[in-house]
Amino acid sequence: MANNTLTVHHLGRSQSERIVWLCEELGLDYELKRYERRKDNRMAPPEYKALHPMGTAPIITDGQLVLGESGAIADYLIATHGEGRLAVKRGQPGFADYLYWFHFANGTLQPAVLRVWYLERVDASEKNAALQAAKERFNLIFSTVEKRLGEAAYLAGPELTAADIMTVFSLTTMRLFKPYDLSPWPNILAYLQRIGARPAYQRAMQKADPEMTPLLGATP
Repeated sequence: MANNTLTVHHLGRSQSERIVWLCEELGLDYELKRYERRKDNRMAPPEYKALHPMGTAPIITDGQLVLGESGAIADYLIATHGEGRLAVKRGQPGFADYLYWFHFANGTLQPAVLRVWYLERVDASEKNAALQAAKERFNLIFSTVEKRLGEAAYLAGPELTAADIMTVFSLTTMRLFKPYDLSPWPNILAYLQRIGARPAYQRAMQKADPEMTPLLGATP
């Protein structure tokens, strides 16, 4: 691999699918290196963990740079390789919406899914007050996304942006780990059908996880 090659290190069935998709939407020249999860615990293999001190997906290398965190990678790729495409600039319509939903993805949505998952593994009964509170927040969060997608085709407005690329993993592949039903939220389901029809998304998922059918329907 040449030192100036942009490489996306993709851990199978993980958040790093976002970065593959982003590269496809931007039409970037990149190398994809896939890593399979360990069979014993479904975690990243040692060679993936060795790439970055945190050892978590996603990770890119670009020349001498090694960068983790989905949001940081998305911002970096858009700014350095994407000529600002798929971001909404200050002064443009939807700028604040873009910022909100871009950060909502990992700041609010994904932690809510994980919180319910973890608490259910400890005690799934109705007597678990923490779990019941987490489920209430889960429903509030999904109702908020549902409302937004009744107002606009994509989270920041009429066009797809990196805010959508940050969000979709939690609505799709994350359900392999924490199954949940999207039937109560028809706008989200219609949104996922729009996403699934995008050629760049189709290419990305075929490259990233060719053995997996994207979870775009109501149930996993």
